[in-house]
Amino acid sequence: MNKANNHDERIAKITFASVYPHYLSKVEKKGRTKNELHKVIEWLTGFDEKKIQKQIDENATFETFFKSAKLNPNAYLITGVICGYRVEEIENPLTQQVRYLDKLVDELAKGKKMEKILRTA
Repeated sequence: MNKANNHDERIAKITFASVYPHYLSKVEKKGRTKNELHKVIEWLTGFDEKKIQKQIDENATFETFFKSAKLNPNAYLITGVICGYRVEEIENPLTQQVRYLDKLVDELAKGKKMEKILRTA
Protein backbone atom coordinates (compact mmCIF):
# COMPACT_ATOMS: atom_id res chain seq x y z
CA MET A 1 0.00 0.00 0.00
CA ASN A 2 1.43 3.37 -0.92
CA LYS A 3 1.56 6.46 1.25
CA ALA A 4 -1.33 8.20 -0.57
CA ASN A 5 -3.70 5.26 -0.06
CA ASN A 6 -2.81 5.11 3.63
CA HIS A 7 -3.43 8.86 3.94
CA ASP A 8 -6.80 8.53 2.16
CA GLU A 9 -7.83 5.65 4.44
CA ARG A 10 -6.94 7.63 7.57
CA ILE A 11 -8.98 10.61 6.39
CA ALA A 12 -11.98 8.36 5.64
CA LYS A 13 -11.96 7.03 9.22
CA ILE A 14 -11.69 10.41 10.98
CA THR A 15 -14.99 11.39 12.56
CA PHE A 16 -16.62 14.68 11.70
CA ALA A 17 -17.41 15.10 15.43
CA SER A 18 -13.69 15.02 16.27
CA VAL A 19 -12.85 17.76 13.74
CA TYR A 20 -15.91 19.99 14.11
CA PRO A 21 -14.78 21.60 17.43
CA HIS A 22 -11.50 22.55 15.74
CA TYR A 23 -13.36 24.14 12.83
CA LEU A 24 -15.55 26.09 15.25
CA SER A 25 -12.64 27.20 17.41
CA LYS A 26 -10.65 28.30 14.36
CA VAL A 27 -13.40 30.51 12.96
CA GLU A 28 -14.51 31.93 16.33
CA LYS A 29 -10.91 32.91 17.21
CA LYS A 30 -10.94 35.02 14.06
CA GLY A 31 -14.25 36.72 14.89
CA ARG A 32 -16.51 34.57 12.71
CA THR A 33 -19.62 32.80 14.04
CA LYS A 34 -21.00 29.31 14.41
CA ASN A 35 -23.84 30.36 12.08
CA GLU A 36 -21.33 31.34 9.41
CA LEU A 37 -19.53 28.01 9.82
CA HIS A 38 -22.83 26.17 9.46
CA LYS A 39 -23.69 28.22 6.38
CA VAL A 40 -20.40 27.15 4.77
CA ILE A 41 -20.95 23.48 5.71
CA GLU A 42 -24.52 23.64 4.40
CA TRP A 43 -23.39 25.20 1.12
CA LEU A 44 -20.90 22.35 0.53
CA THR A 45 -22.92 19.40 1.85
CA GLY A 46 -26.59 20.37 1.89
CA PHE A 47 -26.69 19.65 5.65
CA ASP A 48 -28.77 22.10 7.65
CA GLU A 49 -28.23 22.72 11.37
CA LYS A 50 -30.17 19.57 12.40
CA LYS A 51 -28.32 17.34 9.94
CA ILE A 52 -24.95 18.72 11.02
CA GLN A 53 -25.84 17.92 14.64
CA LYS A 54 -27.03 14.44 13.62
CA GLN A 55 -23.65 13.74 11.97
CA ILE A 56 -21.92 14.84 15.18
CA ASP A 57 -24.26 12.81 17.44
CA GLU A 58 -23.82 9.69 15.31
CA ASN A 59 -20.05 10.11 15.30
CA ALA A 60 -20.07 9.83 11.52
CA THR A 61 -16.74 9.24 9.82
CA PHE A 62 -15.87 11.56 6.95
CA GLU A 63 -16.65 8.63 4.65
CA THR A 64 -20.20 8.36 6.05
CA PHE A 65 -20.53 12.14 6.28
CA PHE A 66 -19.81 12.74 2.61
CA LYS A 67 -21.74 9.65 1.42
CA SER A 68 -24.90 11.17 2.88
CA ALA A 69 -24.07 14.70 1.68
CA LYS A 70 -25.38 16.30 -1.49
CA LEU A 71 -22.21 18.01 -2.69
CA ASN A 72 -22.75 21.49 -4.10
CA PRO A 73 -22.40 21.40 -7.91
CA ASN A 74 -20.02 24.39 -7.68
CA ALA A 75 -17.63 22.61 -5.29
CA TYR A 76 -15.23 22.13 -8.20
CA LEU A 77 -14.65 25.90 -8.07
CA ILE A 78 -12.81 25.45 -4.75
CA THR A 79 -9.14 25.70 -5.62
CA GLY A 80 -5.88 26.45 -3.91
CA VAL A 81 -3.60 24.86 -1.35
CA ILE A 82 -4.72 23.47 1.99
CA CYS A 83 -2.61 21.28 4.30
CA GLY A 84 0.10 21.23 1.64
CA TYR A 85 -2.19 19.84 -1.07
CA ARG A 86 -3.61 21.62 -4.12
CA VAL A 87 -7.31 20.68 -3.72
CA GLU A 88 -8.11 20.62 -7.42
CA GLU A 89 -5.36 18.01 -7.99
CA ILE A 90 -6.36 15.54 -5.26
CA GLU A 91 -7.29 12.28 -6.98
CA ASN A 92 -9.21 10.51 -4.22
CA PRO A 93 -12.78 11.95 -4.28
CA LEU A 94 -13.36 11.63 -0.52
CA THR A 95 -10.03 13.19 0.39
CA GLN A 96 -10.78 16.00 -2.04
CA GLN A 97 -14.19 16.60 -0.43
CA VAL A 98 -12.66 16.74 3.05
CA ARG A 99 -10.05 19.20 1.78
CA TYR A 100 -12.83 21.27 0.17
CA LEU A 101 -14.37 21.60 3.62
CA ASP A 102 -11.00 22.42 5.17
CA LYS A 103 -10.41 25.09 2.52
CA LEU A 104 -13.82 26.71 3.08
CA VAL A 105 -13.29 26.80 6.85
CA ASP A 106 -9.83 28.27 6.29
CA GLU A 107 -11.23 30.98 4.02
CA LEU A 108 -13.92 31.81 6.58
CA ALA A 109 -11.30 32.09 9.33
CA LYS A 110 -9.14 34.32 7.14
CA GLY A 111 -11.99 36.82 6.85
CA LYS A 112 -12.92 36.19 3.25
CA LYS A 113 -16.35 37.56 2.32
CA MET A 114 -19.16 34.97 2.44
CA GLU A 115 -20.10 35.72 -1.19
CA LYS A 116 -16.58 34.69 -2.26
CA ILE A 117 -16.53 31.57 -0.09
CA LEU A 118 -19.90 30.37 -1.39
CA ARG A 119 -18.80 30.14 -4.99
CA THR A 120 -21.09 30.57 -7.92
CA ALA A 121 -20.21 29.76 -11.51
